[in-house]
Amino acid sequence: MATFNIIMPKMGESIQEATITKWFKKTGDRIEEDDVLLEIATDKVDSEIPSPVAGIMSKILYEESAVVAVGEIIAIIDLESAANTKVEKKVEPETIKEKIPEKAKTSTEVVVESTTDFSKSDRFYSPLVRTIAKSENIGISELGTIEGTGLSGRVKKQDVLNYIQNRTKQSSASSEAKSTQSAAPRPQIKVTAAEGDTIVQMDRMRKLIAENMVLSKQISPHVTNFIEADVTNLVLWRNKVKDDFETREKQKLTFMPFFIEATAKALKEFPGVNASVDGDKIILRKNINIGVAVALPSGNLIVPVLRNADQKSILGLMVELNKLANNARNNKLSPDDIQGGTFTISNFGTFKNLTGTPIINQPQVAILATGTIEKKPAVLETPSGDVLAIRHKMMLALTFDHRVVDGALGGAFLLNLANHLENFDINLTI
Repeated sequence: MATFNIIMPKMGESIQEATITKWFKKTGDRIEEDDVLLEIATDKVDSEIPSPVAGIMSKILYEESAVVAVGEIIAIIDLESAANTKVEKKVEPETIKEKIPEKAKTSTEVVVESTTDFSKSDRFYSPLVRTIAKSENIGISELGTIEGTGLSGRVKKQDVLNYIQNRTKQSSASSEAKSTQSAAPRPQIKVTAAEGDTIVQMDRMRKLIAENMVLSKQISPHVTNFIEADVTNLVLWRNKVKDDFETREKQKLTFMPFFIEATAKALKEFPGVNASVDGDKIILRKNINIGVAVALPSGNLIVPVLRNADQKSILGLMVELNKLANNARNNKLSPDDIQGGTFTISNFGTFKNLTGTPIINQPQVAILATGTIEKKPAVLETPSGDVLAIRHKMMLALTFDHRVVDGALGGAFLLNLANHLENFDINLTI
């Protein structure tokens, strides 16, 4: 009987291995085309891999939690008819755009594609780029500041060579010191569990989040500014139109698209906040790509990115945001969905929190926290004098990298953002 070999996918030019987190089929199970076979763990995206053929699961070569090299056979499917053995077939799930090289024609193989992690970075790096970076003492944090000219902003060989050629001795020494510090062992505190304590092992994603949070604090001196915004017009308008909107569009009308729109406007007016740091140079980003933190069922967070947010309407932002959030919660995000962000929003108001001080998502230089909206008494100026009124207010908090964003820039940006929300057009139609 003819067979198809399921191969551990090539998940980006820098990826060498991946982790099998779950098998949905077992040996002997009948498989229909497009049935989900297994789930593969990636840096921030876990991908479900479907079967491209119908047949019987003949053999599973690696169990759950196994770390498998790219290109290795992970399972064998017996085909139901010889018709399926005509040619080698490649499967291209929506989440993948990379191609795995063809194997020898002596066997029929199915290639499935995804992506995985590069221990301390969200970006893909080829083995050649890694080799050059290592030989030039460029650490992972420094490598993350290099702007890539490849597909989806990937760093190519020439990008690294240009960076090496242009960096000054001063920035080189600074970067090397930073790399050395990053590589140095972190101080460890001896912690013991007491009787009755429960020990929970961090999962893969939680470990990566922890590493990235510590790394961001080491790289950027964090400062946070706060401002209270009166969003009464926005709240009253939403209350008036939300039911009709949901009936018409089959989607809930949330506040987040309006926060994104106002943020995009502010970033356009203050490009110094839509930036990254490259040694002693500031990269002002042309595109405004806003990431929004989404809570996963596991309790972890992921940050899908809305590209060119300044060019989208409220309805366009809402549709894209809902799609990304749903894909995130169902492990359907593609690698491109979490790449290329230039600014991030974290919505603390989801949990009725007044505000927060989030950690910067490297290599960005700022992140916005949006708090819960509450009714508060406020003094309003009227032609006949000051009056007390009930207003809908919220806290906005901007955490920024004080290396390149000073208090004046951070404060002006935050005020501008609040003004956009406070001056919301109550006659808006969408």
